[in-house]
Amino acid sequence: MKKILLLFFLFFFASNTYANSKVLYLDINFILNTSTAGKFLNSELNNINKKNLEEFKKIENSIKSEDDKLSKQKNILKEDEYKSKVIELRSKYKSFQELMKKKNNDLNKIRENGANQILIVINELLTDYSNKNNVSLIVDKKNIILGKKELDVTNIILDLLNKKIKKVDL
Repeated sequence: MKKILLLFFLFFFASNTYANSKVLYLDINFILNTSTAGKFLNSELNNINKKNLEEFKKIENSIKSEDDKLSKQKNILKEDEYKSKVIELRSKYKSFQELMKKKNNDLNKIRENGANQILIVINELLTDYSNKNNVSLIVDKKNIILGKKELDVTNIILDLLNKKIKKVDL
């Protein structure tokens, strides 16, 4: 009987302490995409991607023209010479694929690095905000099914982020 009474009091007092907790949420993806630093990062990534695509297109056209030229010379060239040129062309294509993979990996690293820089600042802002406003928990909006609009601090954090950081180092 004493155990049941003790459990009842513990449960009652424990629920009281949680009732005073303040929980908020924000949309991290929205902040990353619409903040000044996020827009700068996306713009720079698009520029790098466009340059890479132009370079890829030139190399691909060069390889295609060599392939067409080689196809036309198939009957003219000796068999050994033709095979060596095919091997050389395959080697160029393989190095082209490796270049594409390397450039795409580099682009992904830049994207991750830039996003991490922004997230570090967001984390600092959230820590300061939660300390000043006595917030117990801040959750990402994608993990929320339903929440009051008053609990959404996305725009507040977005304004603070825009004041704190304009660009990220790439």
